[in-house]
Amino acid sequence: MPADTNPNGDIFGGWLMSQMDIAGATVAIRRAAGRVVTVAVEAMTFLKPVHVGDVVSFHATITREGRTSMVVCIVAYARRNRGAEEEKVTEGTFTYVAIDEDRKPRPLPQAVG
Repeated sequence: MPADTNPNGDIFGGWLMSQMDIAGATVAIRRAAGRVVTVAVEAMTFLKPVHVGDVVSFHATITREGRTSMVVCIVAYARRNRGAEEEKVTEGTFTYVAIDEDRKPRPLPQAVG
């Protein structure tokens, strides 16, 4: 939306980062079988700008797991001018921790398969 842009019409990096966090959390929640919190953003690389009107999609993959935490690599792609081709625009590495109802870290459940 135009309210999420700078004067040049590029989407603010913070808006994109928040959307990436949502995408990564979706994968982390599924793996943790419950609530997670974001504890770190280890890397963010803004490769190309995102413009108003671009369709942005996110692809998230768990790359490493610990006892209570997981690292998720998230890549953002933009489809410009209603075209069919996607262009990689941003990538980041986020760390999530599984938490219990008291907001304390809890072990990840046993991996299936």
